[in-house]
Amino acid sequence: MAQPRFPAAGPSQRQLRVGETIRRTLSEALSRGAVHDPDLDRFSITVGEVRVSPDLKVATAFVLPLGGAHAEAALAALRRNRGEIRRIVARDLTLKFAPDLRFSLDRTFDRLDAARRMFDDPAVRRDVDARGDDEPDPGDADR
Repeated sequence: MAQPRFPAAGPSQRQLRVGETIRRTLSEALSRGAVHDPDLDRFSITVGEVRVSPDLKVATAFVLPLGGAHAEAALAALRRNRGEIRRIVARDLTLKFAPDLRFSLDRTFDRLDAARRMFDDPAVRRDVDARGDDEPDPGDADR
């Protein structure tokens, strides 16, 4: 098979579509308590994103319990019930094989908090305020 002339910069449309289907199905299954585990039922889990490998054999779900409390316990419960969750997700997929599910903590909110703290830093605030409105924004150069 020939190498693509221009390598893909990100996931394919199919990867995105399969990932979103898995995310929706997983969110719905967890919210309605379809997984029969009392430990897992204690948590209200948010599924932020699902990334699927190019061959569609591995799907990594980025999850976080509501409020971020007991994240490791929730992750352990999800990993323990991976087989049952995979069967639930497989029912909604139109793939020959259901991808292997992996679970990871969603760190998006941590990164957002870090960015907010950075912009609240007095030195950064001073630099932003010192730049006048008549100066072009360096980020606008591409627009």
